[in-house]
Amino acid sequence: MNRKSFLTTLSVGWVAFAAATGGFFTVLIRFLFPNVLFEPPQSFKIGFPEDFEPGKVDLRFKKQYNVWIVRDDEKIIALSTVCTHLGCTPNWQETERKFKCPCHGSGFRSSGINFEGPAPRPLERFKIGLANDGQIIVDKTKMFKYEKGEWNRSESFLKV
Repeated sequence: MNRKSFLTTLSVGWVAFAAATGGFFTVLIRFLFPNVLFEPPQSFKIGFPEDFEPGKVDLRFKKQYNVWIVRDDEKIIALSTVCTHLGCTPNWQETERKFKCPCHGSGFRSSGINFEGPAPRPLERFKIGLANDGQIIVDKTKMFKYEKGEWNRSESFLKV
């Protein structure tokens, strides 16, 4: 074997070794640092009761937490943004004062009660209460269903 063919063989060998080692380390790094799906916390603070105006639906938490905050004269509730028909996300229509699902036309009052379209039941509520610092805290791990009579539970609304 002459010098030229030896160096060519050596170069090809080193390139193959580097490619194999690089591939191994790429796989190793992907294994050690996987893509992690970020999920927002299930329990979160949304502010003080006086931050929410009576008769209004607060849309600030829809995108990040999938929650609408609704306040009337007596209470504050946290409604799920998931339509009970097929799981689409209704939109709040301020002029008509209702949630309207774009998928199949279900309509919900600001209280979450269904009144039109194919949705079989009202929207679900999340647990809501006051934290030690006086802020409202929403806990999405606990849901309340109207048809089971759970909306009467004190954890499903916050008296103001």
